[in-house]
Amino acid sequence: MQGSVRKRGSYWYYSFEIAKENGKRKRIERTGGKTKKEALEALRKAILEYESSGSVITENDISVSDYFDYWFKEYVVINCKYNTQVAYKRLIKNHIKPEIGIYKLKKITTARLQELLNMKYRNGFSKNYLSCLYGVLSGAFKSAVYPYQFIKENPMLFVQMPKYNTKLINNPDDLKIITIDDFNTILKRFPYGSNMYIPLQIGFNTGMRAAEVMSLTWDCIDFEAKTIKVEKILYRNEFKQWVFGTPKTKSSYRTIRIGDTLIFLLKKFYIDQKSNKLRYGKYYTKHNYDFVCLKENGELLTTDSLKYLSKVVNYELGIDFKFHSLRHTHATMLLEAGANVKDIQQRLGHSKLATTMDTYSHVTKKMSEDSVNIFETQIISKMPTF
Repeated sequence: MQGSVRKRGSYWYYSFEIAKENGKRKRIERTGGKTKKEALEALRKAILEYESSGSVITENDISVSDYFDYWFKEYVVINCKYNTQVAYKRLIKNHIKPEIGIYKLKKITTARLQELLNMKYRNGFSKNYLSCLYGVLSGAFKSAVYPYQFIKENPMLFVQMPKYNTKLINNPDDLKIITIDDFNTILKRFPYGSNMYIPLQIGFNTGMRAAEVMSLTWDCIDFEAKTIKVEKILYRNEFKQWVFGTPKTKSSYRTIRIGDTLIFLLKKFYIDQKSNKLRYGKYYTKHNYDFVCLKENGELLTTDSLKYLSKVVNYELGIDFKFHSLRHTHATMLLEAGANVKDIQQRLGHSKLATTMDTYSHVTKKMSEDSVNIFETQIISKMPTF
């Protein structure tokens, strides 16, 4: 393949023909440098790269801010769930654009990105939050190399997550695990008949996430098989409407076995809900789906409703609580009782066993100590004394 160089103004340019499009010849021209020698060298490298890869990578002058807008539109909106889109948009707006948005994409270095993460770490951001920011940066810059070809190398390739003190992560206080006494206190404040009673019982007895609980419809509950099927979540879209979405991950689709206690409560509530519908008549709020978690008059309970619950429990009852506490409490109780860890992983919908083990490391550490004590108890009477 041959090309040519020419001088225009103060600069030399190189050009060569690439593959035809629609049967027509196509020629590209790029700045080669201030001298003919520089232009010839740039031409040689461009032809070599084109012949080996079939493409010509041009280092665009697009800003980091504009690129992240492009990446959000072309990748995130198309491939990510709505809640993920909202989270990514917030990270881009609050952390990426203010810190590095004004720079040219091609000028961003590994050192500058490492400084960004280190600064957020020093400012006290949690490991989970910083991991999300790291993931957004990594994914976006990787795409900038391929398939978008805005830059040639990924500056995030050698950026490392700051190390957190694992001893301070996922302890009972961080997870807001509550006791049985705490749960009973909460139920006294929200007894049967109150709006929060059924969501509380479902969360406590299954370990389901808040959005999974609030999306439940009666067809997901099998009274005979004693199971609850998790197949959707409830979230508010950009138009402020409450709609169904897909669960967090593929492993979040699951069927959870439930005990007689919850079965009894759900059966009773099912009958009472039908009675409420007849009693309210035309004043009963109707929905396209047969929701489980409804107010007495049929109004929909949502994850926003749970914010009121948490506020009352924290400030009125003095219990450190959020609805997710029920999930952590459920898992902790099962682990401490000796339940199979793999079963707990599947019950919670974790994609990896390591996630379950890491999240509840405070319990698994105690289980390891108990295992040693059990072993010692078994052998102590059978070993000779010295």
